[in-house]
Amino acid sequence: MTEVRRLVISGIVQGVGFRYAMTAQARLLGITGWVRNRRDGRVEAMIAGDAAQVEAMLAWTCIGPAGSSVDELIVEPAVGDFRDFELRPTA
Repeated sequence: MTEVRRLVISGIVQGVGFRYAMTAQARLLGITGWVRNRRDGRVEAMIAGDAAQVEAMLAWTCIGPAGSSVDELIVEPAVGDFRDFELRPTA
């Protein structure tokens, strides 16, 4: 069964390649959805996959790529149907 989560990530997450690294990790794990910067300095993402895939993506998101520092990760249940994982424009 597919699980869908909306993520809002706070900390040093813009200007450090977070979105690009998250895209690569999501594709590696077989996660679908999207990621984008927000004007308030946070990163927002929608992720979808089976329970193990989503759990692995959440674990990665808490750490992020080198140079980033995640202070807070908000995870909410969500609804969505995605074909792949994509970078979206800033919102």
